[in-house]
Parts: sequence; C-alpha cells; structure tokens
Amino acid sequence: MKDQRIPFIRKTLDSLLESLEATLRVKRWTGADSIPEPLKLQADKLIDRLGAADRLAASAFRGTPADMTRVESMLAAMRRLDAAYVAYRAKVEKSPAEKEEAAVQLDETIGEVKGGADNWASF
Repeated sequence: MKDQRIPFIRKTLDSLLESLEATLRVKRWTGADSIPEPLKLQADKLIDRLGAADRLAASAFRGTPADMTRVESMLAAMRRLDAAYVAYRAKVEKSPAEKEEAAVQLDETIGEVKGGADNWASF
C-alpha cells in the first residue's frame, strides 16, 4: 500500500511552484490589462504555501527507503525554493533596480527544481 503522505507532500511542492511562478508573473506584469484573477489568487497564496512547505520540511518522515528518498528530494526542493524566494525578496528590498535580475535568479531556481522532478515524479 502506498504511503498517503507522499501525494500530499507532492501536492504541496506543486502548489508552491505554482504560486512562485504566479508571483513572478505578477511582479513582472506590464500589460495595460489588469492581472487575471486566477493568476493573482495563486500569487496571493504564496506565503501560506511557503509556511506549509516549511512545516513539512521540519517534520520527520519514516517509511520505506524508496519513499524516504522521494520525500527527502521533495523536501530539499521545498527548502531550496524557500531560500531562493528569501534571496529574491532580500535583493529586491535592498536594491529595487535589481528587481529583474533577482526575478531571473528565482526563475532559474524554479526551473532547476522542476528539472529534478524525476526524483519524485512517480507520484
């Protein structure tokens, strides 16, 4: 029987990725049109999703060796995304002129994390 915590952890990671991407899109929005509501809603959930990821990353997980490997990969990805977002915010607050450079760095981290999805993609 599959451990039901693993799909929950995966959903949390996917949601965090979605909110980070939405946040970057909102921050880069330059169109004359208003920001689409679904995009804004996803961006607005970022802090809650970062909190959920932090709580998961701080918890202990025990399971089969294969499950533990998948979970640790997902938790490491969440910690990496959290650190990248903190660095993004710090850079933007310190030097607003470097906002785009900070966004590019965060976007690269998101891409790298998504590129490593093979480590947990079986769920």
